[in-house]
Amino acid sequence: MPQPPLVPHRALVCGSTGGIGLACAQALAQQGARITLLGRDATKLRTALASLAPAIDQPHDTVHADLAQPNAVQDAVRNHLRSQPGDYTIVINNTGGPPPGPAFEATADALLAAVNSQLIAAHLLAQLLVPGMKAANYGRIVNITSTSVKQPIPNLGVSNIVRPAVAAWAKCLATELGPFGITANNILPGYTATDRLASIVKNRAGKANQSEDQIRAEIIAATPAGRFGEPSEIAAAVAFLCSPAAGYINGINLPIDGGRLGTL
Repeated sequence: MPQPPLVPHRALVCGSTGGIGLACAQALAQQGARITLLGRDATKLRTALASLAPAIDQPHDTVHADLAQPNAVQDAVRNHLRSQPGDYTIVINNTGGPPPGPAFEATADALLAAVNSQLIAAHLLAQLLVPGMKAANYGRIVNITSTSVKQPIPNLGVSNIVRPAVAAWAKCLATELGPFGITANNILPGYTATDRLASIVKNRAGKANQSEDQIRAEIIAATPAGRFGEPSEIAAAVAFLCSPAAGYINGINLPIDGGRLGTL
């Protein structure tokens, strides 16, 4: 069944030069939304921009910013809005995960860096863009987080600490902003075929003195679907949550993990 169209909605997609972020941007563009890609690599932004289905009204565009610097991200988007006026009604918060390692060994700087890129950047963007959503009586805030929101993942200590904080933030927004036609939801991807997964596999292989093929086989064996997910599968769920049809879905954590999670 085709998704409800997202014309004339405007979407800001963070971390969108590759992987899940780019897949989300492509899916939303296919639905008719006008896309702003946000990323820190200008060359990759140009390549990603060229991969989007053409917008019906105004062209898609980009913002060059690093989510590790939340105030600079907010300023960059504010300046972009001055040159390209129009409210955003969709925001996809997505950024690379923290480096692996045990939680106990994490430094304060590592924790603060993850909080800044995962939570504070999203919070400042919401404070900037929610007034426009309220004016439109329509808003979709979707956070790409992790299944660690529900069940910690071994050797991803910092991620296990910070991802649930993002989910709790979204739940608060769902309650506070729901009366204005704005939803806030979290997508919890399982093991998905991205550069991030390749990095995790390489790290585990080194620590366990195993081959990367062995680690991949172990992950797949623990996943009922018997395979890794594809970024496009995550993006399809994101596109639905951003659509008018999903207006009564608010404040949820949606795992997309092939059935791997051992929790309800």
